[in-house]
Amino acid sequence: MRGLWIIGAAALLTGCISSPSLNGTMGAPSFASLQQMCSAQTVDYGNDAQGVYATLFDAYVANRRGKLSKDDYCAFQASLAQHYTSLGASTDPQARNQWVTFFTDQRAKALSWRAAADPTLRAG
Repeated sequence: MRGLWIIGAAALLTGCISSPSLNGTMGAPSFASLQQMCSAQTVDYGNDAQGVYATLFDAYVANRRGKLSKDDYCAFQASLAQHYTSLGASTDPQARNQWVTFFTDQRAKALSWRAAADPTLRAG
């Protein structure tokens, strides 16, 4: 019985902490809008789009709250795009693994920037 409770709690939490839609939601710009903050050109991240959007959104929150400059945000965004284009979109498993490793590090970096700017993430 305890296992069912844990599964139910995990499902509830998953619903509460999901990422905003790629099309944006109230208070959250769309994925395309975030990309266009730095360049008119957008990148198609394929199956990685939701994860990249969540990462860019976290960096965006830090930018909007003054903890990350626009230049740093744009450099971060450009680095993601460059690495995805050269590694993430590859069909070579080794290149794809390099993208996953890189992206995981960048995701952690964006979360730390947002945590520094957004007190709701530190409410523990």
